[in-house]
Amino acid sequence: MRARAIFLSTAGSIAVLFLGIEIGNAVAAPPTTSGTGSTNSSGSTSGGSSGSASSGGTSSTGSGALKDGSYSGDEAQTPFGPVQVKVTVSGGKITNVAPLELTTYGGRSVQISNYAAPIIRSEVLKAQSVNVSNISGATYTTEAYLSSMQSALDKAKA
Repeated sequence: MRARAIFLSTAGSIAVLFLGIEIGNAVAAPPTTSGTGSTNSSGSTSGGSSGSASSGGTSSTGSGALKDGSYSGDEAQTPFGPVQVKVTVSGGKITNVAPLELTTYGGRSVQISNYAAPIIRSEVLKAQSVNVSNISGATYTTEAYLSSMQSALDKAKA
């Protein structure tokens, strides 16, 4: 009887975790704000709404066509460690963005990066550029991810 209870509780936990991941992957474009929030030392945003803040000074892929291939972006530094991504281009479009390195300083930083990276990836693939909103609570990760991605896109320009 006890073994069955342990099995059922483990299966339930796995189901809840899987459901949470699926919901996170299915998130539509997060609402944007005018960037009125301020960033505190932990990288989270305060003072704005619970949505995302605008990303500010990042640029798009520009008018130049992209050459097919895989391109590694430059490593972008954050207070919590470096971030680097690889961009895959096929048919002149961004088809994949994969993190090569995410922040590693401190357990909370790793959790934030692991939460934010799939959301940023999804938004970038929809927008086909780095002009996407910051992930609230993951400002450093978002900015570094997009910076590394922009350097990869610069390499991919024809």
